[in-house]
Amino acid sequence: MKLIFANRNYSSWSLRAWLVLRHFNIPFDEELVLLNGEGWQKNLRRKSPSGKVPVLVDGDVVLPETTAIIEYLNDKYPAKGIWPSNRVERAYARSAAAEMHGGFNALRSAAPMNLRASHPGKVDFDEVADDLKRIERIWGDLLSRSGGPYLFGSFNAADAMFAPVATRIRTYELPVSDLAQEYVEAIYALPAFQEWFAEAVKEPWVVEFDEIDIIRARRDAAGNA
Repeated sequence: MKLIFANRNYSSWSLRAWLVLRHFNIPFDEELVLLNGEGWQKNLRRKSPSGKVPVLVDGDVVLPETTAIIEYLNDKYPAKGIWPSNRVERAYARSAAAEMHGGFNALRSAAPMNLRASHPGKVDFDEVADDLKRIERIWGDLLSRSGGPYLFGSFNAADAMFAPVATRIRTYELPVSDLAQEYVEAIYALPAFQEWFAEAVKEPWVVEFDEIDIIRARRDAAGNA
């Protein structure tokens, strides 16, 4: 198998799929494609049917969507525990992951993932307050049931789906409860995440549409035009 993914510093969807593969010790090759530079979009479309990342390639199987990748891996490696073994817990985990997949657009837009940056105070809390409130409710309910440190005790696919949220909370120092902050620390303590993070902070590339200072400067310029 091979996972095609984009800049570690910025690509939140790449991180999700990669964490599942690495944490559960599933052998795979890596191919990095850039989200910047001349011709990057054409290059990406040569690698991905959807023009997006990540893409899992397993023989004739080509999957360009994170949740489909996770389900494929779960079906191929059922003994790995990618989802909880208990039927009810598995349903809760898939529900949380699906809500993450389809929601929280305000947080995603206002606070793009940027692992090597530190931007305290640069996100308007009012813009993301509702998303953070709902995220804290999900995390709080699941952590209170499991006892932590991860949403269902041990790390699984639901945690992989929320890992980029944890990075946003740290990068922008978003105000969250002590329980949520403990969960953020648990994500950062995961060996697979530490491996990804160590490579991400060494990357030299800058993706302008994911840099909040550049985004804000362009918005200000457009407003003053």
